[in-house]
Amino acid sequence: MNEAKPETGQAKYAWWELNRAGLQKRSAVERVADFLEIYGPYDEETARQQASRCVQCPEPACVAGCPLGNRIPEWLALTAEGQFLEAAALLHSTSSLPEICARVCPADRKCEEMCLLNGKAEPVSIGAVEQFLNEYAFAHGGTEAGATPPNGLRVAVIGSGPGGLTCADLLSRRGYAVTVFDWRATPGGLLVSGTPAFRLERSIVERRIALLEQRGVVFRLGVVLGDDIGYGELREGFDAVFLGFGARQPADLDVPGRELHGVEHALDLLVQEEAGAAGGTSRIAVAGKRVVVIGGGDMALAAVRMAIRCGAGSVAGVYRRDAASMPCSRSECENAVEEGARFVMQAIPVAFVGNGQGQVTRVRLARTALEGLDASGRPGWRVLPGREFEEPADWVFLALGFAPLPLPPEHLFGSLERTPDGRIRVDGNLMTSEAGVFAGGDLVRGPSTVLEVVRDARRAAQGIHRHLLPRLIDVAESASP
Repeated sequence: MNEAKPETGQAKYAWWELNRAGLQKRSAVERVADFLEIYGPYDEETARQQASRCVQCPEPACVAGCPLGNRIPEWLALTAEGQFLEAAALLHSTSSLPEICARVCPADRKCEEMCLLNGKAEPVSIGAVEQFLNEYAFAHGGTEAGATPPNGLRVAVIGSGPGGLTCADLLSRRGYAVTVFDWRATPGGLLVSGTPAFRLERSIVERRIALLEQRGVVFRLGVVLGDDIGYGELREGFDAVFLGFGARQPADLDVPGRELHGVEHALDLLVQEEAGAAGGTSRIAVAGKRVVVIGGGDMALAAVRMAIRCGAGSVAGVYRRDAASMPCSRSECENAVEEGARFVMQAIPVAFVGNGQGQVTRVRLARTALEGLDASGRPGWRVLPGREFEEPADWVFLALGFAPLPLPPEHLFGSLERTPDGRIRVDGNLMTSEAGVFAGGDLVRGPSTVLEVVRDARRAAQGIHRHLLPRLIDVAESASP
């Protein structure tokens, strides 16, 4: 840093006088022995100090970098003053499921990356302060759990993942009688069946669901659309419907040997181990085995760290670009290395090699070189001829993102108008071609992040309220003496 040291003793220079402090982290030896979260929250004094590092810039880029548009500088200022409940209330005004979003959001690739301090000092610990505020609010009565007086109208929410929970949260606050339907036996969607507990403990999701139930939200689980509930029941029994279930399938890899036993999707490992809490017998048993994970996103890092906790003999992550280009959170990569993972950068699989029993034994990789930028603005790459090598493997997990999975025509809502690529077409309020039926997340935009799904669900809840407002007025007038 070549700049002259600024005048000290002034609040706006706290960023210079105070170093960035991360959350307390359990040792790697301790945390790989369980599936619990690895971080502990700030104490009050640390939260105040870290929040005070925000310089309150007039055009905060951190807000632009937040998919939810959180009013970050405002609640950081309140936190620095010790007004924690006020700060939490402001945070919750724009962020549904805030305690969940704070844990799964790669803040170092979003708001913190946009922080004005980058290049001068370490950015403000926005994500850590956010986690502190959420837990403080739960511990000190800063969450709204009481039921709102009913307004007389009913809304069906299909799917209990982040989109469904968000929509149910906002509508129940307005007095709507909300019923959430899900084919699973446990609510939460991929928050509980695809997100490792060391990133998001089940108790955090269960706490949010319990809060929704206290507010009057009803969960009907194990319900299959078309079998257990029909179209007529939904449309006649509810004033509006929100479609918030996932519609994605893991992207695959078309290379020789893909059919070998032991080449699986990373989601299969995550879902299996979460469902069984890493206990009992498993179809995918990685204990003592050589594991290779292909990909560089959060799903890949989750699979890497899950395999370590399941006792893999060795775990290697393979990514086609360099470490700086990995789309996962930087902290996730650091945590994986601390826990014993090894990464092979700038390499791409060209074949899976097996033995006579059809079991994968090696991954043949080719070196890549970075060049220019691709259509997404990320570094492009090309395969280097003659630079192949092999990585031993007993299990290979593909974490290459997701592809859209359009609803089939025979689906209960298969007749809704679609875009040319199969996504459901919606208007500015996220209402579909059928009045009163709204949709968001994967169904509308294709494979989406949790924060994108939450943002869509918030918009849909507002759209539903606008759509039903004339009916609310009629209900109110008919109830008047």
